[in-house]
Amino acid sequence: MNYLEEKIMRDGVILPGNVLKVDSFLNHQVDIEAMRFMAQELQRRFEGVKITKILTIEASGIAIATMLAHYLHVPFVFAKKCLTINSIDDKYVSHAFSFTENRRHSVYVSKPYLSPADHVLIVDDFLAESEATHALIDIVRQAGATLAGIGIAIEKGYQKGGRLLRDEGYHVESIAIIKEMDVKTQTIRFVDQG
Repeated sequence: MNYLEEKIMRDGVILPGNVLKVDSFLNHQVDIEAMRFMAQELQRRFEGVKITKILTIEASGIAIATMLAHYLHVPFVFAKKCLTINSIDDKYVSHAFSFTENRRHSVYVSKPYLSPADHVLIVDDFLAESEATHALIDIVRQAGATLAGIGIAIEKGYQKGGRLLRDEGYHVESIAIIKEMDVKTQTIRFVDQG
């Protein structure tokens, strides 16, 4: 069992509706040691892969992307879910349904921040149905950039997202893959990645 899996077992809470609450260290309050572990683990798993930029989606992927960008010495970009008054650049736009918010978002990346020269590593906190990840893949394609891989903190292995992405031929690395969760007993079983 790796550090993240232990952290999930200790601090995660399973809620009705197949929701894993990890906001005590990942989605609301950020535990820097957990971020450091995840960044170093993703760095190790993508060693030797050319990466010039990291792409994530706001908001929970930002902390992991920040730490990983530090270790890889590359910039990171995050797709925004809403436009602001200073959003004047041309944009790449895609769409994703948010499981936790139960609504569809348009996501935006300003064109100056991704180019055909980039080799992009997509990073996110959760992978379930792969909606957000597919939206980011679409943005990488629109930019003409190369997708270097997909790094995920927690994958819900019993949902279709990870299988779909791997079947599509993408290099997906998930630090913790949940095999099953039980809200009544508050138990979690992980896929052995040994």
